[in-house]
Parts: sequence; structure tokens; C-alpha cells
Amino acid sequence: MARRRERQALATFVASVDSQPASGRVETSARRKEPGFAVLLVSCLTLFALAVHGYHPYAEDGGLYMAGVKRLLDPALYPQGAAFVLEPMRYSRFAPMVAWIVRLAPMGLPVVLLALHLLSVWVTLFASWMLAERCWPTRSARAGAVTLLACWLSLPVAGTALVLMDPYLTARSLSTPCMVLALVGVLDLTEQHDTSAVQSSRWRGLCLWLGGTTLAALMHPLMTTYALGATLMLACVRSSSPSIRVWGAATLSALALAMATILHLFAKPESAAYLRVALTRTYWYPATWSWYELAGLAAPLAILAVIALRNSPGPIQHESVQLSPVQHELGWMAVLVGAAAWLIALLFARAGNQTHLVARLQPLRAFQIVYLIMVLALGAKLGEFVLRRSAWRWAVAIVLLGGVMLGAERSSFPDSNHMELPWTSPRNPWVQAFLWIRENTPVDALFALDADYINASGEDAQCFRSIAERSSLPDYSKDGGEASIAPDLTEAWGLGQQAQQALSAPSTSDAQRIAALRPLGVSWIVLESRAVTEFNCPYANADVKVCRLR
Repeated sequence: MARRRERQALATFVASVDSQPASGRVETSARRKEPGFAVLLVSCLTLFALAVHGYHPYAEDGGLYMAGVKRLLDPALYPQGAAFVLEPMRYSRFAPMVAWIVRLAPMGLPVVLLALHLLSVWVTLFASWMLAERCWPTRSARAGAVTLLACWLSLPVAGTALVLMDPYLTARSLSTPCMVLALVGVLDLTEQHDTSAVQSSRWRGLCLWLGGTTLAALMHPLMTTYALGATLMLACVRSSSPSIRVWGAATLSALALAMATILHLFAKPESAAYLRVALTRTYWYPATWSWYELAGLAAPLAILAVIALRNSPGPIQHESVQLSPVQHELGWMAVLVGAAAWLIALLFARAGNQTHLVARLQPLRAFQIVYLIMVLALGAKLGEFVLRRSAWRWAVAIVLLGGVMLGAERSSFPDSNHMELPWTSPRNPWVQAFLWIRENTPVDALFALDADYINASGEDAQCFRSIAERSSLPDYSKDGGEASIAPDLTEAWGLGQQAQQALSAPSTSDAQRIAALRPLGVSWIVLESRAVTEFNCPYANADVKVCRLR
């Protein structure tokens, strides 16, 4: 009879590993059993994320960064207008790192880009699992957190022009997992229990925090600044001292506000030409956003505040096992960071200000951290209280959540392959034209396209320079973004905009095109198929034609 009771007690203890809050030996035992499952789950979710969110290596910001990588691999590229190619590399080691890997690897740039993109997604999901492991005791909650993140990787971050992770490789692709690892490191570093296991965990936490922050800074210094503020805020919120929790968090918020004030007061005067560039970046100014974009700032803060309040440290739940306060602390950290960023943006990121230095730093980018914590928290609740251990519920949830994002992604890139893999042929007519240019025009040729070609019908934000590997006059969208953060590019950007206005309009004559483009040294021009011209156009398809400027 005694042995039977012992076996029943042992079975109850084993079952409690997945059903009770993680603490002490229960938490340690659960973590020892999870790495294998975590690796398998994250590996499957990485491939799932690729299938849902697609892959477009030379679109949008991916094209900006890849032009820089190609310039490092072949310095003969982009002999004209190189400043716009080099600008993304000014403070980041991302492009040199990718170029170094390409030189070492025998597989070529396209395969390296795909491998690094998959690696960045995998590490982000695994780091998020590590974060979830310290917050939620059950496997269902942890799996729900990471699964929802995989489904929502391309979720827009309010009106900031950011998504959680892009469907292409950029410096943010590598700074994001480093940011999550830094948060994990702070959680371990600030563990309150004083045991030998915790002491070892603190050293690992210190290494994760320092290593994650350093690597992130090498990749993307601006995003690292906001991540550093978040980790310091988390350390304050987790302190065992009430005075540090209150006054430490208040001091960090006040310090951020003071730094923004100093930058605003002592910013250099801006030229009228630069002001015109700065005002084109409407995502800098929350006062110009639509109501639903503003709701995208308020809703995550409200959701996290509710979750944090509901998960406040409470009474003892099971003998000596207490609810982990980590969910509460992470939630409040995200609320405080988001509120501080919003306040700074409201005060200093205003279109009518005389200077726009603070707006240029885009303080609302800190909401990437807020959104990530929100998605993990919602996913954990979904897994723990709705999906649980029901296979059919998980399947339905994954299909529905992934299907919505798949539809959104297809609407963003309707004329391109969903996954532009190295071994697939492009179906986008603009990309086909750009590839013809790469193979059939001189390396030193200078091209002109419509100023806002990247938003033309069927273009799908595919970047000319990175695909065609040819110099071009600066465009409105992406090069305008570079000029907005580097005022010394303003004059060149303005000249390019003026020369490339309405190049493809049926009312524009060849004489007008020559008068606008010839003084800038343009030798080739890319026009939409609707354009009327007598130029020699050796390449044309249904959407676009490539012509020699005579």
C-alpha cells in the first residue's frame, strides 16, 4: 500500500511539471526536457514562416542593403551615385559581414542570403522560446507563444513602416534575435534566488546580455539603442528593491526624455531643401497617422497592461511553488518603454518643428519590442487556455492565423514569386527587365527611372540597383529615406527627383526627357510600357521597356 502511494505521488509530480507554474526543481526539470522539443518546433516553424511570409531578397530595404553588399564584393559596381549605396553601411557592419561570408562560402550570394535569412528567423524563434520558457511553465503556453510569433512575423508595427521581421535579409534581421537574447540574459542575470544553479545562470545571463547587445550594435546601432533601454528598464522592474523598481524606471524614462530634449534644442539648423525631404517621411510623425495606426500604438500597451496586472505576483499556489512574476515584469517593461517612446514622439517628432533630429531617430521604433512581447503573451494565453493539447485545435489555429498573413503577403507582392528562391525564375516583369539590364548594358551606365517607380503597378518594391547592378539616379522612396537620415544627400536627391518626374507619362516627349536627363550623364532610361517614345528600346515586355537615351 505504501509503495502504491509512492508511485501515485511520483506520477502526480511528473504531471505537475507541465501543469504547475515553473519554480525551483520543477522549473529546472522542465527545462532539461525541453531543448529537443524546442529545436524541433522552431525548425518546423522556420520553414512554416518562410512558406507564409515569403522571401523577397531584393525588395524594399533588402535591396538597399544588398546593393551595398554587391559593391563590397565588386568595387567596380555603381561608379555613379555611390553615396546612396554606401549610406546604409555608414554605422553598420552588416554588409561587410555578409560580403565576408560570401567570399568564404562557395555557394554564392543568393544562397548565402537565403541561408542567413532562415538562420535569422530560426534564432529569433528559438530566442523567443527561451524567453517564453522563463515566463510560462507549460509546454502549451510556450509553444503557443512561439507559434503565434511565427504566424505574425510580418505584422506591421503600427504606422512606423516596420514589421516584426522582414521577408528579406537586412541588418534588423540580425539585430532582432540579438535583442531577444539580451532580454533573456537580463532575466537570468536578475534572478533573485541565491543558489549555485542560479549563480551559474547569472553568468550565462551576463554573457547573453553583453553578447546580444554587442552583436546587435554592430548590425543596427539605432535599434540597439532602444533594445538597451528596454533591457535596463527590465532590470529595474525586476529589482527586489521597491525604490529601484519605482525610481529606477522613472529615472530611465526621465533620462530618455532629457536626451530627446537636448538633441532637439541643440540640433543644427536644417535647410529648406532638407525640410522638404523630411516631410516626405510621414511615418515619422504620429500626428499625421490614420486612426487605425494610432490604435496600433494604444492597443498593445492596453493589452500588455491588462496581462501584467492579471499576472502580478500573487499568493502561494502550490506548497512552496509561487507564480513566476516574469510575465508581470515583462509586461510592465514593455508598457513603460512604449509609453516613453510615444511621449517623446508626441513632443519632438512633429512635422511643424524647426528641427527634425529626434524625428529622424524614429523613437517609435521601440514598439518593435512592445509588439514582440505582446505577440508572445497572446500566443501563450492562446496555447494555454484554448489550444492546450488538442491536435485539431492547433491545426485549425495555425491554418487560420497563417492563412490571414499569407493573404496579406500576397497582396503586398502580387506580381512576384511568393518565394523568390535562388533557383527559381522571376515572373515579375520589372525584375525581368532589370536582369536583362545586368546582362546587356555597360557596368558604368547611368540609368533613370520614374522618381517613384518602386510604387508603380506590378513593380512590387523591387530595387533596381541591387538587381540590375547598375547606377541610377536617386528614387523618391528608398533613396528619399536615405536622404532623410543623411542630410548631405539632400541636394543629389532633389536633383534626381526633379529630373525623373513623369518620365513615363504619355504627355512627356523625348525632347523633354533628354533635356532633363542628359545634363546628369544619364545614358539609359527605363520606361513603363504606356510611355510614348522613339528611343531605341532593345528590351520590352508587357509592363516596362529599356531604352537608350540618344
